[in-house]
Amino acid sequence: MPRMADIQGSYDGLFTAVPNRLAELLDAGDTGGSVAVFVDGEPVVDVWGGFADAERTVPWERDTIVNVFSVTKTMTALCALVLADRGELDLDAPVARYWPEFAAAGKERVLVRHLLSHTAGLPDWDGPVEEIYDWPSATARLVAQAPQWEPGSAAGYHSLTQGFLVGEVIWRVSGRSVGEFFADEIAGPLGADFHIGLAAEHDRRVALTVPPPGRDEEYTASAPGRGSTPAAGTALRVRDGNSVAWRRAQIPAASGFGNARSVALVQSAMACSGALHGVRLLSQAGCDRAWEEQFSGDDRVLGMPVRWGLGYGLFGNTYGWGGWGGSLVMIEPEARMVVAYVTNQMREPADDNRGLEIVMSAYDGLVGLRA
Repeated sequence: MPRMADIQGSYDGLFTAVPNRLAELLDAGDTGGSVAVFVDGEPVVDVWGGFADAERTVPWERDTIVNVFSVTKTMTALCALVLADRGELDLDAPVARYWPEFAAAGKERVLVRHLLSHTAGLPDWDGPVEEIYDWPSATARLVAQAPQWEPGSAAGYHSLTQGFLVGEVIWRVSGRSVGEFFADEIAGPLGADFHIGLAAEHDRRVALTVPPPGRDEEYTASAPGRGSTPAAGTALRVRDGNSVAWRRAQIPAASGFGNARSVALVQSAMACSGALHGVRLLSQAGCDRAWEEQFSGDDRVLGMPVRWGLGYGLFGNTYGWGGWGGSLVMIEPEARMVVAYVTNQMREPADDNRGLEIVMSAYDGLVGLRA
């Protein structure tokens, strides 16, 4: 038998399949990653392995963090759901109630829930990459855009734009940026090591993204269902995601940094009826909103059938989302379980089932746990 990769951390014996799956991924050539499974708000798996750098000289440590790309959307959505649960944000209100300038170019009928469910009709980032690091420029560009379809009538994945749209509403309602609100109201109270807008002090812990085998840092994001076709608008490169400017900026659809433990910890609030470790973030009704179906059908950007809730993708009786490069979070409210997988190793989207395989391996343990 070939020697399996060295996996660090701890896990319940019922969940052995999870660290074994991570070891197999590392044995198959992945650089590094971490996996966490939380049940009832407590870790039953918290493991990591491999390397934090492409040269494989720096071991992946307990506190290594990585850009999870679109998994960040679930964190931004949670901020909006908290505000909605407090009665400060009406999800059925026009966006322009909170952000009057937004009504320009025919957007007066865009509702807050349309932003969260990718049905607002503003899926494309058509500005230069540099502009996404500047919040006023990014939001001004979106104010000027006209919807590509009647808001609410169709869905198209807002890969970069969703974060600015939801984030500006959060700022208008709370007086705080998404990163500040998330740190103050969610990550801080829970003790979660997840950041939207990363301070320089954390740079030493960051595992930079490694492009797929045979690719370099010019490798660009493509829509998952489209093979190698880039999403419309400006293509994002690995080089951009690995830049200091990207880490410092708040790009609430894509620039969150954390590890599997912090992702699973935060989203366990959703799995555990809104309360965790004595901290209540929102009510049960507030949690349930996340998986109210807003759209079911073919997504115009992803080119595949999807079901959108409020800020989360819906998958049978689970909900969550994945990010460019392979990171993923999945919430199973009935079992009060969250599975999170983060990695610095990209694979080609068409060949990447790693997150799903990790989730399935966690279900093996859940069966034993509930027996």
